[in-house]
Amino acid sequence: MAPLAETLVAAAALVARVAAGRSLSRELERVEQQAAGGSRAALADLCYGTLRRYGRSQGIVAALSRRAGAAEPLVEALLWCSLYALESGRYAEYTVVDQAARACVLMQRAGAKSYVNALLRNFLRVRAGLEARLGADPAAHYRHPAWWVERVRAAYPADWEQVLAAGNTHPPMCLRVNARRTALEIYARRLAAEGLGAKRIGPVALLLERPVPVERLPGFAQGEVSVQDAGAQRAAGLLDLRSGQRVLDACAAPGGKSAHILETADVALTALDVDAARCAGITRDQARLGLKAQVRAADCTELESWWDGVAFDRILADVPCSASGVVRRHPDIKWLRRSSDIDAFAVRQGRILDMLWRALAAGGKLLYVTCSVFPEENGAVVDAFAARTPGARRAPLPDGAAAQLLPGPEHDGFFFALLEKLA
Repeated sequence: MAPLAETLVAAAALVARVAAGRSLSRELERVEQQAAGGSRAALADLCYGTLRRYGRSQGIVAALSRRAGAAEPLVEALLWCSLYALESGRYAEYTVVDQAARACVLMQRAGAKSYVNALLRNFLRVRAGLEARLGADPAAHYRHPAWWVERVRAAYPADWEQVLAAGNTHPPMCLRVNARRTALEIYARRLAAEGLGAKRIGPVALLLERPVPVERLPGFAQGEVSVQDAGAQRAAGLLDLRSGQRVLDACAAPGGKSAHILETADVALTALDVDAARCAGITRDQARLGLKAQVRAADCTELESWWDGVAFDRILADVPCSASGVVRRHPDIKWLRRSSDIDAFAVRQGRILDMLWRALAAGGKLLYVTCSVFPEENGAVVDAFAARTPGARRAPLPDGAAAQLLPGPEHDGFFFALLEKLA
C-alpha cells in the first residue's frame, strides 16, 4: 500500500476535479487501473468519505481559516480529505497531520505546508467546541447542500432528517438470485458455507450482513447471482410480466432491471441506452447470466431511429433523474447537482413519457421509475402526464406498497408509478 501522503495527493486531485464538475466514478476508473489493490481501496475510501461529508469539511475550513474559499482548489481539497482521514478513525491523528504536510511537497505546493499543518492541528485542539457552530449550518450539519435540505424538509416533514442521514451512510449490499439458475434458499446456504451472512428481504433478494468483493460471491462468474439494490428489484414485479410479451427497457444501463425482467419471464426484450459503451456492458452481463435481449444504443425519445412500429406490451421507463435516492452510492451528486437541475429533469422526464407512450400497445402498461426522493421528478411528472394524455390511467401498484421508497438500511430511495393505456 502507498504511504498515506501519496494517497492523499491522489484523493485531493480527484476531489478537486469533482468539485469542479467531474464525475467521481469516471475519475476513479481512470486512475484505479494504475494503482495496486490496497492503494485502490484506500483511495476510494478517502474520496467517497470526503464527498459524503459535503458541507462539514467546508464548514470546518471556513471556521478555522482566513483563506477559506480563497485557497488554491487542490490545497482546499487536500484539507477536506485530511479532515475526513482525521475523523474516520482509520489513522493516528499525528500520522494524518504529518502526511498531509508531506502531501503538500509531493503535489508541489510546499508553500501551503505550514497552512495545512496549522489548520489541522488547530482543528484537533478546538473540534469539541466547533460542533455547535457546525450544527447551526444546515449544509455542515446535514452534509447536503442547503437547497437540498430545504426540498427534503418540505417534501417529508416527518422523515426529512432520516432521509438526509441515510444519504451519508455506507450503502447496503443486496444480491439478486438468478431464478433461472438456482433457488434463493439453495444460494443462501452456499453463502453461509462461505461464512457470508445474509437475510432474505424479497422474492429473490438477499441482503448481506456486510459488503464483499463480487469475487467472493459463490457462483457469481457462473451467473447465479447479481448485485442489485432491493429497491431496484421491485421494478420487475410491478410490470405484471407474462410469457410472450414484447417488453422495452427504455433507459436500460447498467442493465440490472433488464436482466431481472429476463430472469422473471420469457419475454422478447429490447434494451436501449444512449451510451454505446454501457450497452456493451449490458450485453456482457447478460451473457454471464445466460440471458439475451436486443440491446441497442439509441435515445428512446427518437423513435424513428430504433422503433420498428410494433407496439410493446410493457415499457419500463427508468428515467434520468437527480439520483437523490442513491446519493450514498454516488456522493459526488451532492457536489454536482443544482436546485435548477430538478426542474430541468422534470421537463426531460415528461418528454420521455410523451414519446414512449406512442410505442405502448392499447391495454399495455408503462412503469415509470426514478431513483429520486424529490416529488417534482416523481408524482408531479406522472400526474401532469396523466392529466394531458387521453387514455392514460395511473393504476394501483400490484404489490400494494407505497409509490415512494425512502432510503433506509435495506434499500435505496426509488419512486414507482404504473400507467395503463386504456384500449
